[in-house]
Amino acid sequence: MRFQSGFAARADRVAMETRAIERSAGVQPVLAPAGWSDVRTEAWLDWLEAEGFATPLYGDWLNGGVDAWVERLAATGVAEGVFDRAEAAAFVEELSGAFRLGLAAPAASGPAAVGVIDLNDPGAAARLKAHAGRRAALRLGAQAADALAEALAGVADAVDRCEGPRGDCGDPSRNPALGRAAALARRCGASDADILRAIDGERPAMALEPMVEGAPLVALADRTQIAAGAPEALLAAEAALDGRLIVAFDPRDAETATGQTARALIDLGAVLGLDGDIATDLADLTRLLTVALDLQSARPGPIALGLDGLLDALAASDDRIGQAQALAGLVAAAAAKTSAELASLRGPCPDWEDPEKPRRHSAIGLFVEDAEARLRLGLGRVAAVDVFQTADGEIGRRLHPALATAISAAGGDVEAAERWTFGRRTLVEAPGIDHAALRALGFTDIELAAIETALGWAEDFDTVFAAPVLDPGFIRDVLGVEDGDGLLLTLLGVSEEAETAATRWVFGHSDLRDWPEAPACVAALLADPAAAAAELRRAVEPFSDMPDLAIEPMDWRTTTTQAARLLSQGALEGRRALRLSRAAPPAGPLLSLPSLDTARPEIGRPEPTREAPRPAPTERVVERVVERERARRKLPDRRKGYIQKAAVGGHKVYIHTGEYEDGELGEIFIDMHKEGAAFRSLMNNFAIAISIGLQYGVPLDEFVDAFVFTRFEPAGRVTGNDSIKSATSILDYIFRELGVSYLDRVELANAGTDDLNADGLGDGKPDANAAVPAARFISKGFARGSAPDNLVVLPFGKKGELEARAAANSEAVACPACGDFSLQQRGAAWVCDTCGAAPALKGGDQG
Repeated sequence: MRFQSGFAARADRVAMETRAIERSAGVQPVLAPAGWSDVRTEAWLDWLEAEGFATPLYGDWLNGGVDAWVERLAATGVAEGVFDRAEAAAFVEELSGAFRLGLAAPAASGPAAVGVIDLNDPGAAARLKAHAGRRAALRLGAQAADALAEALAGVADAVDRCEGPRGDCGDPSRNPALGRAAALARRCGASDADILRAIDGERPAMALEPMVEGAPLVALADRTQIAAGAPEALLAAEAALDGRLIVAFDPRDAETATGQTARALIDLGAVLGLDGDIATDLADLTRLLTVALDLQSARPGPIALGLDGLLDALAASDDRIGQAQALAGLVAAAAAKTSAELASLRGPCPDWEDPEKPRRHSAIGLFVEDAEARLRLGLGRVAAVDVFQTADGEIGRRLHPALATAISAAGGDVEAAERWTFGRRTLVEAPGIDHAALRALGFTDIELAAIETALGWAEDFDTVFAAPVLDPGFIRDVLGVEDGDGLLLTLLGVSEEAETAATRWVFGHSDLRDWPEAPACVAALLADPAAAAAELRRAVEPFSDMPDLAIEPMDWRTTTTQAARLLSQGALEGRRALRLSRAAPPAGPLLSLPSLDTARPEIGRPEPTREAPRPAPTERVVERVVERERARRKLPDRRKGYIQKAAVGGHKVYIHTGEYEDGELGEIFIDMHKEGAAFRSLMNNFAIAISIGLQYGVPLDEFVDAFVFTRFEPAGRVTGNDSIKSATSILDYIFRELGVSYLDRVELANAGTDDLNADGLGDGKPDANAAVPAARFISKGFARGSAPDNLVVLPFGKKGELEARAAANSEAVACPACGDFSLQQRGAAWVCDTCGAAPALKGGDQG
């Protein structure tokens, strides 16, 4: 067998690059084509590992795994006489070149289904119900286990949050929160033993295995019965709701669906983009893949070739059906010719004999898409929104290129389609809710700027019109809404119609179904790309030996009767096989339920029996555990504090404090002078975290004990602070200062009497014998004139001396000049320590 496609020569022009890919064993350098995304590269690595090429083979593309796999196929072909060594070398070069060009990718091999059930068999109903029951048990069991684990964790949390004796906190009759959590856990199915273990602090760690979507069953049905809506249709529909059942109408179709099938995908868009003859390139690629899949199988069996990117390639065509059938016929003819050639070399397939067709080595199936293999081609499902990876590695969203091409070819406005799909991400000129409407509700330019910024990343108004986008104080004080009362726009009186109109303006419609500017020739494609893809699949199916087994999506609330009608309709239309599946339900809560009455009896447990009336109990005192709500204590809008300027190891530090009315510390700000932006930002956010902790009731002592004596640079000598002369780090200095100033932690002060000289940053040591005006400590602006101008503070360092003299004198003497009781005797004279006057006192005035 000769291979002269020219793919190897064209692949030599493909640029290669080494990229770092995160794998289970760590970051791994991988050599891959430059245009491939990380997702596409990882999909190839996953497939190679599944094929047994998990060990990195550095030096060749995708670490040599692709060439190693192709060489293994070539060795099998040489051993079985399919081609000689020269032909094997050409096969390796051409197939590897096709993969490097992105023309094709292997898909997972295996049967499409695992077994066949004849619906006319008397035991079919029991087997189908058992099959559906196992699926439901796996799905509901996983949900129940998650709910149970969460409920038991709530029991443990109720005990941990309780403040009181341990015995009372662990008693449901004394701890109301624990009682509610235990009742919920019991309703979720927890035994009392599990609840008691949770009270003791045991938290269950659920290690549930994810649900593995295995191959479905095949139900062989009579077309006439299904079309007529016989009981067999309801039986099949009930088991087919989750997509794990294929309804086939021909025994041969059922047989091929359960056969061991080797698969590969052809990217038609990449093939059509080559610079050669399309028909020749497609036939050569089909020949290569047919030989590769045939050699991959241990014994003759079905092979399947996927025509992926079919809708992408033909989206702008006026005759999509005709061109799809032409491409499918070309692929089917090339595959059949190659299979017949293989049959002459390896023998025909004993399980596939068709008198109307030449003897072939395998059945040839054609399909249109495969979700897993599409990743290896860098393709996604055709929908209005396409998720892609940008050149710098970011994940973004865009209008699907196939739809954009179709709109452009039809003369439509692609930018208008993008605005309709993704929205404008601004409330400027928005219907229903715009800036003028928000200003009328009390919003200012500050809130509007925050909202506009959040609209760039948010997905709904509930996230935008809430904290932390809006300040909680603004929501409470200006808008008059308490947090937790409900959705903000609803509480402000915004109508549902206005909110819906603004939502569509800002966030878009997510699809082009109702786009009013859609060109008429592509309106059906834009409205439902999935239906257009299904139409192409049905057009390709006649060229395939295997039926189309793609899933037909249904609404997530489709009933068994509705599914049976779809099966009947498919049987009437002549479909070879049908595979139905309900779509995933919308995210979020779908029901608005009333609050549960905790006093009602538990589900599945008998109601308590009524007892005879008992005598009235005697009065007694019962101690109950009260769960304290951890509320944030807000600082006053106008608050006092102080600013301390100092330098630690030559690095200037400014500490700014804010206090409550009672003088308790409530917030701090930390500013560094001429430090890097990253370090300054880190310190600013650290100060915010400390402030939030203080406002939620964390004692300052805890912070001081946690951060003093921490050691990192800058550190060393402290200048500008009259109580602290050295620190082991910035944090050590900050919390020494707060401990000395607010907690009287004098053991944290390390400045002696010789360290109180002026150093250029502070004001220096005040005169110990001079009176200090109160204006030195009281802000004139904060007091707003309420503090008298003649207020003074006792001299620094005189507190102990004055206390000793006050104890020695039984009667204090008032100064006739200022009226303060601070007149002291200096030898034979009296001197006022407050104003410095030296009055001459007489007789009894001297006490």
